[in-house]
Amino acid sequence: MISIAHVSDLHLDDSPRATERAERVMSYLRDLPGPLDAVLVTGDIADHAAPQEYQQAKELFALPYPVLVLPGNHDRRAPFRTGLLDGKPDDEELNQVVRTKGATFLLCDSTIPDRDEGLISDRSLAWLDGALSAEADDRPVFVCFHHPPVTLHTPYVDRLRQFQEARLAEVLVRHPQVVALLCGHAHTAAATTFAGLPLLVAPGVASTVPLPFEGRDTVDHELAPGLAFHVLDDRRRLVTHYRALS
Repeated sequence: MISIAHVSDLHLDDSPRATERAERVMSYLRDLPGPLDAVLVTGDIADHAAPQEYQQAKELFALPYPVLVLPGNHDRRAPFRTGLLDGKPDDEELNQVVRTKGATFLLCDSTIPDRDEGLISDRSLAWLDGALSAEADDRPVFVCFHHPPVTLHTPYVDRLRQFQEARLAEVLVRHPQVVALLCGHAHTAAATTFAGLPLLVAPGVASTVPLPFEGRDTVDHELAPGLAFHVLDDRRRLVTHYRALS
């Protein structure tokens, strides 16, 4: 069995509000009595991509589990690399293969520099296709990115989702090892499908985007921060649980 905690959209900005909400989630994970195989953070870790924001994130991510990170539209590739991955300040697409006990995570960069909407570039799609081909058929793979490649019926987010998604679907259908797609960006917990696979969206830590029929403001900063737990059993049955931390 594989257990994954999935958080997204911390938007750390040196403010007490963002700090407290992120600390609430990380303290909850740190104090769990049971083991986790990984903690996945699907982007918008920093709000302004400032060095101090990534330094704060690095301190918050000091957890007793592997922490996997990928960029969102508020992040910037070069400071993200230097601040969180101890890498060189490179502006190329930030794609990573991370293998944990029992699973592989392919962390895809869906960001477009200086834009808020998402797109997986041709270069990143070729990388994804090659990385999937290199994985053994019996090893489960999670494909992760920031922007959801479908409409979630939240107009504020849907304008900024991942576009040209048919290209991604063409890659995914060739690789049966993929068990699920994990993303963030929407600031609301959601579950749907894409290319015949589960597409699971983590709620936002910094804020929540209500649905149109809830009749609230565009962004709600008072609702509790949330996270998801994904559990994959030995029969490759995936179950997701969502938690709101009041």
